[in-house]
Amino acid sequence: MLFLIILVFIVLIISVILTLVITGKSDENYRSSVKRNTINLTLIYVVIIVLSLVALGGYIWWQM
Repeated sequence: MLFLIILVFIVLIISVILTLVITGKSDENYRSSVKRNTINLTLIYVVIIVLSLVALGGYIWWQM
């Protein structure tokens, strides 16, 4: 179980890093709005992380 939790966090960190790298490699029109897009992606990741932790906590709670 601990292995799977660690694996999820590793995949999450890699996803965040790759997303930020990809957002820097685009055409000129995209670069003008990169700040807004990065903020939106960050908010999405924050919401997903919070929901995942709540789901994980609920799962652990009901397994006891």
